[in-house]
Amino acid sequence: MLRTFVLALMVAVSPTVAGAQSFGSIFTELPADFGRLAAPSNLIVLGAAGAGSLLVHPEDDAIVARADRDGFYGPGNVLGDGATHAAAGLAIFIGGHLAHNSRTALVGADLLRAQIVSGAITNAIKYSANRTRPDGGRRSFPSGHASSTFAAAAVLQGYFGWKAAVPSYLVATYVAAARVETRHHFASDVLFGAGIGIASGRAVTFGRANRRVTIAPAVTWNSAGFTLSIN
Repeated sequence: MLRTFVLALMVAVSPTVAGAQSFGSIFTELPADFGRLAAPSNLIVLGAAGAGSLLVHPEDDAIVARADRDGFYGPGNVLGDGATHAAAGLAIFIGGHLAHNSRTALVGADLLRAQIVSGAITNAIKYSANRTRPDGGRRSFPSGHASSTFAAAAVLQGYFGWKAAVPSYLVATYVAAARVETRHHFASDVLFGAGIGIASGRAVTFGRANRRVTIAPAVTWNSAGFTLSIN
């Protein structure tokens, strides 16, 4: 059960795709991607995620204490690995070029860039905060698994709309819940990680679609998170 927090996402977009990219352009476009994190809609995402994280922070220990640690959440620790998502993006990019399919190559390039952007931000904060994990490990805040999976979901949403967004965000939510339920992270870790991922995915797919975003924190007695509507 995803009772440790709530992430409700409603998505509806009409994406348009630009031309294919070269491998080198994946890296030359990264400065622009980082710059687009400061776009108003992305600042709203990050601000809402930060606010939600602050709101749930006092309940972090209590939420972890109620964690089940059952086998249902085990796969989430594998599905959310950032290196796996980056490798998948690279494979899609290469496959698209080999098949002379510019759209597929562009999707792969954006998936890879989203992992680079979200990973860089997440790790910079991790090493600065150096928060102790619930299981005693280091660098808990924010969750890299959450930022990675939500970044991939945001890219897929940008290209394919709700048909891809709904299952992608459900998987990302499951991964984030798994990190809390298996006591690798606190709820505030995954909330802010999710915000980083969404903002990163939106930054690298800037111009693929015209969107509006509405976000509000959602906190109850036994859950915390935020609601997100992207149109």
